[in-house]
Amino acid sequence: MDEIFEKIGSAQTLSQKIERRIEEAIRQKKLLVGAKLPSERELCEMFAVSRTALREALRRLSARGLIEIKKGSGMYVSELKIKDAIDSLNLYYDLSFDSNLIPQIIEVRRVFEPEIARMAANNRRDKDLDLLLKNISDLEDCDPDNTQMEADIINKFHLNVAKASCNPIVIITMEPIYSLLPRMRNLIYANVDGEKDFTIKAHRTIYEAIRDKDADKAFEAMVGQINRTLEIYTQYLKK
Repeated sequence: MDEIFEKIGSAQTLSQKIERRIEEAIRQKKLLVGAKLPSERELCEMFAVSRTALREALRRLSARGLIEIKKGSGMYVSELKIKDAIDSLNLYYDLSFDSNLIPQIIEVRRVFEPEIARMAANNRRDKDLDLLLKNISDLEDCDPDNTQMEADIINKFHLNVAKASCNPIVIITMEPIYSLLPRMRNLIYANVDGEKDFTIKAHRTIYEAIRDKDADKAFEAMVGQINRTLEIYTQYLKK
């Protein structure tokens, strides 16, 4: 382990430097998933730092999910999961959400979602079709006055399209954005007459294209749905 970590000069911010060094060792795969870190005493000697500075660095690494501290056993490199990345982005978007974020979300959706629909048409599985069809059925049965439930169902539909792409990077990128759709929809779609009927029709068209493995039609259907969102948002700004 001596060749992995080097001593840190006392003029530096110790806990942050320790945290960075251990993180770099994990990133560079000098420490692999499941590997046990040296003891606190050994790490203090390797870094030539106090136990207080070391423990602060370890606490932050643990909070970020990079290491797991097991009482009575030691410290281990954690296995990062897709959910960890999504949860971090969810927190960022939740804290950042305001009306200024809405046009940025729409812009990102216009860039990515049509291609995601195309990927879904090419890669979808039977279980993906079952989920999408259930989303549409739930939307049809939803009480028109229950706008929160309606928004949640639409969110699930778009998330299931992303999952049908069978690309984990798509899911990591888009799921945090989709988590904002209910709040965004409740804000800009309030009192839009006939919107539920349009939404059901648009989502059914997307579903049918994905079901039929018609990638071009899925792309165009998603373009139409996102453009409708932009149109409603433009109307919202004029109020």
